[in-house]
Amino acid sequence: MRPWSDRPITDCHEPLLPLPSELLRLEPHPYVSVGAPYGPDADPFRLRSGVVQRLLRAEKALQQRQPDLRLAIFDAWRPVAVQAFMVEFSVDQEAQRCGVDRDDAAGMNDVRATVNRFWAEPSRNPATPPPHSTGGAVDLTLASSTDGSQLFMGGMIDAINEISEPDHFCAAAEGTDQAIWHERRCLLRSVMSEAGFVQHPNEWWHYSHGDQLWAWRSGTDVAIYAEAESRSFTS
Repeated sequence: MRPWSDRPITDCHEPLLPLPSELLRLEPHPYVSVGAPYGPDADPFRLRSGVVQRLLRAEKALQQRQPDLRLAIFDAWRPVAVQAFMVEFSVDQEAQRCGVDRDDAAGMNDVRATVNRFWAEPSRNPATPPPHSTGGAVDLTLASSTDGSQLFMGGMIDAINEISEPDHFCAAAEGTDQAIWHERRCLLRSVMSEAGFVQHPNEWWHYSHGDQLWAWRSGTDVAIYAEAESRSFTS
């Protein structure tokens, strides 16, 4: 269980909307590319309408500060079936990286515990939906407004590593690459926070509004987004 799993949910039934053209999508979509089961009609670049509006506000705030930068969306709405697929995909990748055999029960338990810090349980319990399944969570980074190329942020999105922690480089010496990466992470966090998002405690790229993680980090009693099925919340 996550520390936010006890927050009750009263869904406000905002629709899932496609991301507008003003927001840069990083394509091809990374999870579609590895075979995640979205289905023929399930567009991963969708979010609840209120989240879309907040992303546009964050984009505007970013360009007012840094006209040469824009937000770049890595992932948005993620059905639970995709969550389950990607958890197992990530477990396999991490086991290979660590040289752990699938038949090594103790080793695999350690691998799953590591992956679990970054990937939510693919729960079908309506009281504990994975954040991305609600349409209230988004993974994103910074990119050049000229050519859309991503800025390096000190580690790749989805890295199963301590470098993914938002403040991993906070003690870096001024003028170093690490200090630049920390400044970039802080800039992203600042514009997203101003727009009403909260950050995942373990992931510099993950921001939420309206889900249980948001309710927990913002001190709100009730989350406003439950799991969003593809057809249930499309206007």
